[in-house]
Amino acid sequence: MSAPTSTPPASGADVGLYGLAVMGQNFALNMASKGFKVVVSNRSPAKVDATVARAKAEGIDTLAGEKSPEDFIRAIAKPRKVILLVMAGKPVDDTIALLSRHMEPGDVMVDGGNEWYHNSVRRSMELLPKQIMFVGMGISGGEEGARNGPSLMPGGPKEAYELLSPILTRCAAQVSGSPCVFNCGTVGSGNYVKMVHNGIEYGDMQLIAEAYNVMRSVVGMSNEDMSARFAEWNKGELKSYLIEITADILKKRDDKTGQGYVVDKIRDCTGMKGTGMWTVKEAASQSVPAPTIAAALDARFLSGRKDERVAASSILKGPSEVPSVSHDQILEDLQAALYAAKICSYAQGLCLIKAASDAEGWGVSLAECCRIWRGGCIIRSGQLDQMRAAFSKDSGLKNLMIDPDFASGLNQRHCQWRRIVTLCIASGIPCPAFCASLNYYDSYRSASSPANLTQAQRDFFGAHTFERNDMEGKHHVAWTQDHHDVGNLDERTAGDTGK
Repeated sequence: MSAPTSTPPASGADVGLYGLAVMGQNFALNMASKGFKVVVSNRSPAKVDATVARAKAEGIDTLAGEKSPEDFIRAIAKPRKVILLVMAGKPVDDTIALLSRHMEPGDVMVDGGNEWYHNSVRRSMELLPKQIMFVGMGISGGEEGARNGPSLMPGGPKEAYELLSPILTRCAAQVSGSPCVFNCGTVGSGNYVKMVHNGIEYGDMQLIAEAYNVMRSVVGMSNEDMSARFAEWNKGELKSYLIEITADILKKRDDKTGQGYVVDKIRDCTGMKGTGMWTVKEAASQSVPAPTIAAALDARFLSGRKDERVAASSILKGPSEVPSVSHDQILEDLQAALYAAKICSYAQGLCLIKAASDAEGWGVSLAECCRIWRGGCIIRSGQLDQMRAAFSKDSGLKNLMIDPDFASGLNQRHCQWRRIVTLCIASGIPCPAFCASLNYYDSYRSASSPANLTQAQRDFFGAHTFERNDMEGKHHVAWTQDHHDVGNLDERTAGDTGK
């Protein structure tokens, strides 16, 4: 006999959701609140009861719960649509094994967690013999987004997306009447787009933190004044979710002690879940430079070495005097620098998506990525409309920075950007993401680089050959009398990536 249900048995549900932690519960309530019949289940029966009770408290009568896997699957109308929101890794494999034994050909299973894209490809292949379609779907927006409308990044078979589309388009965030969802491509593409989204998020957050540090440590602003400045920025070209919440965070007083502000009580060690690290690894794998994102990841690593930093602060010295600069000038420059550096973070992430899409044959539309990131997700910003327009106008755009509109904005701001980086260096304040972004900008606009010397060094010690700018082919030089003929030059470069 199956375990008792927490509500009368569900019948003919439009969709099932398994995994009722914060994201799962909120996304289930989102779907049910849009009028879909939803059945939920979880390894822990208590969470099923809690979700059903919450639905009733919110006046939602289209959500039911089932406590056994078999009853859960049976309660879903065919072809079944099952969404998993469980911890990434082995728990996903275990849940697929638990539920798929009760599913049938033509059913759809969706993993909505932050998962490594190769795992989604593998799971899709493993479900092929059962003819169950698998979709890996990124969900961005946190608890609030899951409940009220997230940005959704599915990747899977077209037939599966057609079955899911009526639900996903209703439950996603809506911007100007457009749902923040599209089928990114075949299996794995949705996970990849979400991974890079998170990498851009890392860069954006680090840049904001560095701007905050300049305000606090150089300008000497109070929390209330910094909050007001971010709120002002959020009305203009820097309008974004992360700028908005920064204004709210900075002015939140500490209600536990009744003294000071919460942000000043928080230990300066940043946690992470791994998607930023995946992004940097993928950038290296695809030979795509992503220095802003990498700098943000390094900053998190360094933040975790709190004890070492405290010890080093009394050993290693910085500037004894700092430049005297008008505070109004600093804040004006800081706004321009933050705008320019944020464009670099987006540019790097979008280049990475394009490289992987080309390599995997996904056909991901960068214009559509920008469109669905306009609402629901953590990196939503006012700049995304302009980014979408750039890639809609030129789908082959090599880099966001060279779009005429963005290039004009960067050209207008680069001197202010340089002043902020110079100010930070002269003041002994770390600005890894600002600096990495500026170096990316300068490197990308350089028609000539010092890489010729690096390649000469490679040829000197390893006979790796080089290309000449005055004749075709591969070349090698006997740099000294100790160098000898190396034979077939093609064999010398057999292991090069060519990227």
